Amino acid sequence: QRGNPEMQRRVQEVIDRCFAQGDDNPILSIHDVGAGGLSNALPELVNDAHRGARLNLRAIPNDEPGMSPMEIWCNESQERYVIAVADERLDDLVALCQRERCIHAVLGKATGARTLVVDDPQLGDCPVDLSLDVLLGKPPRMHRQVERQIQQLPEFDRSGVDMREALYRVLRLPAVADKTFLISIGDRTVSGLVSRDQMVGPWQVPVADASVTLGDYVGYQGEAMSMGERTPLALLDAPASGRLAIGEALTNLGSACIGSLNRTVLSANWMAAAGHPGEDARLFDTVRAVGMELCPKLGITIPVGKDSLSMQTRWDAPDGSRAVTAPLSLIISAFAPVSDVRLAVTPDIKQLDEPSVLVLMDLGAGKNRLGASALTQVFNQTGKTGPDLDHPEQFVAAFNLVQKLMQEARIAAYHDRSDGGVIVTLCEMGFAGRSGIDCNIEGLGQDTLASLFSEELGVVLQLRESDAAAVEAEFNAAGLGNLYHVIGAPRADGRLVIRATGAPLIDEAMVDLHRAWSETSLHMQMLRDNPDCARQEFELIQPDEQPRLFSALAFDPGDDIAAPYIGGTRPDIAILREEGVNGQVEMAAAFDRAGFNPTDVHMSDIISGRVSLADFQGIAACGGFSYGDVLGAGEGWAKSILYNACTQDEFTAFFARPDSFGLGICNGCQMMSNLYDIIPGAAAWPRFVRNLSEQFEARVVMAEVLDTPSMFLQGMQGSMMPTVVAHGEGQVECRDTSADELLQQHLACLRFVAADGKPTEVYPLNPNGSALGLNGFCNEDGRFTIMMPHPERIFRSIQHSWQSPDWGEYGPWMRMFRNARCWIG
Repeated sequence: QRGNPEMQRRVQEVIDRCFAQGDDNPILSIHDVGAGGLSNALPELVNDAHRGARLNLRAIPNDEPGMSPMEIWCNESQERYVIAVADERLDDLVALCQRERCIHAVLGKATGARTLVVDDPQLGDCPVDLSLDVLLGKPPRMHRQVERQIQQLPEFDRSGVDMREALYRVLRLPAVADKTFLISIGDRTVSGLVSRDQMVGPWQVPVADASVTLGDYVGYQGEAMSMGERTPLALLDAPASGRLAIGEALTNLGSACIGSLNRTVLSANWMAAAGHPGEDARLFDTVRAVGMELCPKLGITIPVGKDSLSMQTRWDAPDGSRAVTAPLSLIISAFAPVSDVRLAVTPDIKQLDEPSVLVLMDLGAGKNRLGASALTQVFNQTGKTGPDLDHPEQFVAAFNLVQKLMQEARIAAYHDRSDGGVIVTLCEMGFAGRSGIDCNIEGLGQDTLASLFSEELGVVLQLRESDAAAVEAEFNAAGLGNLYHVIGAPRADGRLVIRATGAPLIDEAMVDLHRAWSETSLHMQMLRDNPDCARQEFELIQPDEQPRLFSALAFDPGDDIAAPYIGGTRPDIAILREEGVNGQVEMAAAFDRAGFNPTDVHMSDIISGRVSLADFQGIAACGGFSYGDVLGAGEGWAKSILYNACTQDEFTAFFARPDSFGLGICNGCQMMSNLYDIIPGAAAWPRFVRNLSEQFEARVVMAEVLDTPSMFLQGMQGSMMPTVVAHGEGQVECRDTSADELLQQHLACLRFVAADGKPTEVYPLNPNGSALGLNGFCNEDGRFTIMMPHPERIFRSIQHSWQSPDWGEYGPWMRMFRNARCWIG
């Protein structure tokens, strides 16, 4: 199993090119290769067309010649697809594969007889010759003898449980704690269609409930996705854990404006230790509970899913045999279309122009069952009775009512109650908004510990105080008045104060709670990455910390300086990519909106002579993972130009033209930085090496535009604005010219800055450790600019994880592409 994402990238590009042909798509049928390998995928492919097939085993691409026929036929190597294509379109498909450097092979032909024949010319035999009716026919019904196991577990023993200590323990529990160490290593902006990622607000705290993506680069329709799981609860009540997994996925999804709950579809990932005493019965009961009982009542379906039914392992140790068995797990992914992504609501408490209140919508209706909660876990217990989704009809009504309030823009902040209980919900809302909270839980029940830490389904909403009475009236009118509880309000002193009666139960500084919540992430990060960088990130959590993201512009992002040219000639620009590049579509979209005619150009097009750069006025080299980054990210790409005489001549001639221009982003930046010898006025450009953190960095950070001749950045000098980075090798390493000299020569055009607007080398405000924060450069006449950040992914305001309300439709980085159009004239 290669686990090679670049192989998958090449395959996906071929599939995309086929799909883009619409009715002329050469693919008749397609099947991914997974469990069972080709032995499963190919029979299913031809069987679905009521055909058979005759195949050549030795035509299968294989770098392990010692494998037996069975191993070749059955191995489960990933990143593969099997495709049916008509004879007359085969050459078209092969040409696409060659252009994308995608490994491909013609294995054989479909036949009219419903028989699968696999020949092995090397051994001179036929290892498979079988009727598909036998291979894929209806198997005999499997019978399993299982028994339900009834277990009696003790109630949660809360003796000696101090509420303050319990809160700090829960905040440090990995299931609850800050996940930045995982989130920041995944590219969350690729495609330019991400409207809502995990990180929320100007401090970029990872508490988002759902992801929201755009459907295109023009409108505001899109899709929301969320997840839910309650695996620990399966130890007490497996069907309840399944119902809660669905409930959690849906309360997460409710942060996006999807309209009605019945627009949602679910994907279910089942995991169980089949054969382990009691687990088969738990699986049966849970499938029935969610598939035949709960989902029909909610008005939603589970059309897809997968299962892993071998969740146990055994081994022999010196002191005897050992075994580990995982409890039944149902992981739910929920999807729904979104009519307007701008209406999504985030968890961060907002600073409004009038007083606001915090409201708990308690879908547990006051039951506050503590079993299998984070609280019981941190005290090494499970408890006896856990939460459940008891009233599906009430859940639907509450969900749809909140959606109505969202459409009316009456909800300022939204966060679901799940791991850790409502006290963690409140903490996370305060962390993200850097707000204190004053909370009174007297109306939630007599058991204050359970009221705060139970993980019943629910949502906390921030409402304007002037709206609270009207919203409560709507809850009452819908028969949901018992779910509505005003529990508190933001406070300005940065403290979390929770009362019931008498003295406060909790009175803590939010910054102390936040640091406890992030300690787990700190220690994970210190083990995996550069520990100094991990400490720097942790130390940024300080009282009265200024917003890390802000907007200080020297121009109006709504001023379309390219407007006079729209509708006239559209200059041709080559959107240049190499194998592994994945950022070409958003780059083309940005230039298209600025009035260019972008053309997809693969390096194989230039090397083969199919395309000449002489036909283009500009090039834009895109980001991604060219050559799997094994040759130093974009350096391998540069070598494919420099070590090919014809290609080097092609690029040299292009750079030498006085009317040409170019932009290099991320891997394209690194590639162009290694072409400094053939780009006029670029001899001083640095190279880019591994990030100081020793990790891939996907961040939203602040960048300042410096005073340079870069044609892309004219009129933007002095501006500071958020930008996105997604790179593993972005640290500047100077060749013969120091960072100070690059500044003095006005060749450094971008640098990372801190919240005070000063250049920074502090991680992750400077995510790669470049000296003086420098991360963008231009040549001496300004025609060619390279940078590590990705402005093409955030040319619209809605593409930003955090956006200034002053921007309008376009974000400030759109000015770059408009500048290029004006430069041409």
